[in-house]
Amino acid sequence: MAALFAAGVTVFIAARALLIPGDFGVYGHYRASALADNRADPLVHAGRGACLACHAEPAQALGGGVHHAIGCEACHGPLARHAAAPKESHAVKPDGRALCLRCHARNETRPASFPQVDAAEHAPEGTCIDCHAAHSPKL
Repeated sequence: MAALFAAGVTVFIAARALLIPGDFGVYGHYRASALADNRADPLVHAGRGACLACHAEPAQALGGGVHHAIGCEACHGPLARHAAAPKESHAVKPDGRALCLRCHARNETRPASFPQVDAAEHAPEGTCIDCHAAHSPKL
């Protein structure tokens, strides 16, 4: 029985040595070389600062409103290409109804204080931005 247990431990140690990369655990519970792998991927997000450099009006509209903490790219998609070459690549103008309903469609699991609507009852046709300003949605 002891020999069987020792054989199991030996197989485990050998499998672990073969399957776990040598740099695993250097900086925590992941491969240290994953940092270099991630740096090799092209950047797709520009960040709010890049947007604000050219688009001050939407930032002022956001002000201290309910959407002030939501980044531009949450609605307009990744914007690194647009920030690098504004005339060659444009930001996405989202579908005003579908985008708003991602967060604001009635959902029983959300807190009652979170603004929710039944889209079919609230506005059966059109988009949310027909009545609400996209960057400052209060009526």
